[in-house]
Amino acid sequence: MLQKIGSLAFIVGVVVAVVAPIFAELSPWLITLLIVLGLVIGFLNITVADTQTFLLAALALVIVSGFSSTSGVITQVAGIGPALGRIFGGLLLLVVPGTIIVALRSIYAVSRRP
Repeated sequence: MLQKIGSLAFIVGVVVAVVAPIFAELSPWLITLLIVLGLVIGFLNITVADTQTFLLAALALVIVSGFSSTSGVITQVAGIGPALGRIFGGLLLLVVPGTIIVALRSIYAVSRRP
């Protein structure tokens, strides 16, 4: 049941993070929704076996989004640049909270080793 909730949180989060910013800036309640969904994903979807892959993919997304956010280079693309910047910002709002949870769990697991 929890795995189904986590999967649904991921699907809803990606759809909101990609579709909503196409039309306008994210509202405060959508930002909150993405953060909460990201936390749910971090707690429910990412297993110990997936930790390294998830953290590496999240790192890549954060680096790419740094070049693509609202003040980045991609926003200069005529017509679609601002929307692309908002989409990357929405994806960051979804991924970063889960990344924090997974990273903290990983650090805790490493610190418990004798």
